Amino acid sequence: MALYFEDLLVGYTDSFGSITVDRDEVIAFATAYDPQAFHLSDEGGAANPIFGRLAASGWHTAAMTMRMAIDHWSTIGVQSRGAAGLEELSWPKPTYPGDTLRAEAEVLEARPLTSLPDLGVLKVRTIVFNQHDQPVMRQIANLLIQRRPA
Repeated sequence: MALYFEDLLVGYTDSFGSITVDRDEVIAFATAYDPQAFHLSDEGGAANPIFGRLAASGWHTAAMTMRMAIDHWSTIGVQSRGAAGLEELSWPKPTYPGDTLRAEAEVLEARPLTSLPDLGVLKVRTIVFNQHDQPVMRQIANLLIQRRPA
């Protein structure tokens, strides 16, 4: 089965993913890409009044979200061809080791691309929740989706 641009109408919603945040991965990601004390150690996290304990980098949360999305899209056959960027990205609550994340997405806008007629752009809002149903990430992305072949 394949889902093309024409199948993903404004208002289309989807829920997907389940990934548990691993402490060692939080530290490894932060060591490589976001080496701030509150992402690197329990002591650094405890010293930060916002987090109070070791917290995952927001970029790590975004990367885990991307993994959940790609795994899901490949399962349901979304014909993704990349993205044209983010319009919004926020982390309203921290993500902590041991959290279990899931996502909900909604198509807000859909428009064919005139410059590349075999593609369309979907503006999609994705909200990522922890196991307490608290939002830990929000984004609005412009996704490039293959149009149905003639």
